[in-house]
This record gives sequence, structure tokens and C-alpha cells, in this order.
Amino acid sequence: MHCSSFAADLCRSCTLMGQSYPEQLAAKQRHVEQVLGPRADLDWLAPVTSPESGFRNKAKMVVGGTALQPTLGILDATGRGIDLRDCGLYTPGLQAAFGVLAHFVARAGLTPYDVARRSGELKNLLVTESPDGELMVRFVLRSQEPVARIRKHLPVLLGELPHLRVVSANLLPEHKAVVEGEREILLTEQETLRMRLNGIDMHLRPQSFFQTNTEVAAALYRQATAWVDELAPSSVWDLYCGVGGFALHCAAPGRAVLGVETSREAVASATLSAHEAGLSCATFQVGDATAFALGAPHAPGLVVVNPPRRGLGEELSRWLEESSVEHVVYSSCHSGSLARDLAAMPSLRPRRARLLDMFPQTSHYEVLTLLERA
Repeated sequence: MHCSSFAADLCRSCTLMGQSYPEQLAAKQRHVEQVLGPRADLDWLAPVTSPESGFRNKAKMVVGGTALQPTLGILDATGRGIDLRDCGLYTPGLQAAFGVLAHFVARAGLTPYDVARRSGELKNLLVTESPDGELMVRFVLRSQEPVARIRKHLPVLLGELPHLRVVSANLLPEHKAVVEGEREILLTEQETLRMRLNGIDMHLRPQSFFQTNTEVAAALYRQATAWVDELAPSSVWDLYCGVGGFALHCAAPGRAVLGVETSREAVASATLSAHEAGLSCATFQVGDATAFALGAPHAPGLVVVNPPRRGLGEELSRWLEESSVEHVVYSSCHSGSLARDLAAMPSLRPRRARLLDMFPQTSHYEVLTLLERA
């Protein structure tokens, strides 16, 4: 893959740009095996590959420039906007939407936020595309002041982007290096973006998380489901369940599946998906994964965990080690924290593992591991 922005030294986010894809994949496999260490009883499955370009279903675009000539992309060291609308990582659907959104910024008079001066309103544009080509657009604003103008011009935007389903304004009044704030103002009647994977409809609300590589995410859920179905546990917990990807895929007649997640929006989405699919065996609740496990009267036969980059942490790892759980399916985006958690759970031995290349052109990847109690 060639990137003109990388070649011109304007964007260096893709640290592996210029390496052949087979070289990238082999290096990631070597890295994860080195981090987890030699394990004679661990069976490594063939890595799940990704398209080298056009795979990102979500764009987090910093808005720079001026209201009349906005840039969508990143800021350089001086705060100047670098336009990355032609970035090859994004899906064709996202790339086609960027120009329309830039014109909308000008039409609605949305002044980009100036970091140095701490003035202006529009900080970021967050755009997500579903597997069916539908779009969600979120305007991250310093204040609520521009919302009326966005509402006024929104019918034109909906006409120009016929696949646009969900639009919201996110308020980030603080001057800090984060992508979004806590308050969300929905601007369309439709509240969720339907994310259809492997025949299962999931619902994505504006502040919910979803894997950024649709094709590899689908493979991730298929692999986890295959392992769970083979083991056929009667009860499953999906901790850090998000919008319910693992739980909904693993649900089956005679198998009670419970998802736990701190985000109320994500739990509402997962509950809606289970209801629409007729999966009465899958339930979801708001809560902290560690606190839930430590306070539960009984343990399930299998636990699925998909923690953030920091991993499970000492308390949850210790609980799993001392519990009666027979199997754990661990999905990790950081092999270092995975290795630490495995060291804290010596009775739960990794038996199978698979690298999934969720992030081509970078050193990041996902690894799915099946643990079995010795």
C-alpha cells in the first residue's frame, strides 16, 4: 500500500507503511509468540488476515483550517490541520462521505476549534460505517451553541448522504486531548446504527465501542463461537461485553449467557439486539466486570473476556484463578497485558491461540486465546 501523506512525512500513524503485508503479518506473529513465551501445549492457528487498505469502518477526524475551508484529519506539531480525506485505510463509503461533510461544515458555519487560541467550536468529526453501508456522524463540539445551525442544515445533509442514519452532537467543553465528551445530543429519530455481522444484528449507539475492522471482527466472533460451541458449556459470562458481540454470537438453546458492561448505552444496545433476535437466553446488565465477578454467588462454566488494553488486572485474574471456571476465551488487543494476566492465572493454561490482524500497517493486532483449567 502506498500513502502520499506518509511519503510526504505529513502523517506517520501507519508505522509499518512500506513493509510488505506478509512481512508485517510474520513480524506480528513472532512478536506475540515471544511475548507469551514458549508453550509446548499451545496450538497456534493460522493468522486471520485483513485487506491492506479500505478496512477501517470508523474515522476519528480532527477538524482544522477554517469554516470555509476545513481540513479533516490530524493536526501537526504547530496545530495546523493536515487533511487526510484520501487516507487509504478508510472504506470507500467513508471516503465518499468526507467531502460532503466538509461542505456541510462550511454551509453550517462551524468554526474549527483552534487549540492554541482555545477558540472555535468544532473539534472532531466521528464517522462510522456499518457493514450494510449505513452511516453514523457525530459532531464533537466545544459547546451547544452550534447545535441549532446543525439542526437547520441537517435535512440537506441527509439528502446528500442518503445512507446517513444517525447524527448526534457530542459536547466536549474541556481543553484536553480526548476525542469526545460525556454528553451526547441525538439529532435524528433513529438512535442506533445497525451492525450486521455473521447474520446477527447488533445496534451501535453513538457512545458505544465497536471493532474498527468489520471483516476481521466477524472472524473474531466466528472463532470464539466455534470454541464455545465445541465445549458446549451450559452457562457463559461475557465480561466487558460492549454491545454484546461475543454474547450474542455464543448464545444458543440451553445455554445461559450473561453480558456485563459499564456502559449503559452499550447494554441497552445489546439488550435490544437479543430481543430482536429472539435470544431469550442472552441477558445483559450494567456493571463493573471485576466487581460483578467478585460478588457473584456462582461461577459459570466458561467466561469470555475482552478487556481494554490494560488487561484484566490483579483482582479479576485472581478470581478467575481461584474460581471453578473451566474455560476462558480471552480476546486481547495488547499481548503484554495478556501475558501478565496469564502469569496470574497459572491454573488456566492457554491451549489454542490465533492472531487476528485487526490493524494492518501498524504494529497492533488482536489475539484470541482459549484457556483451559489444568
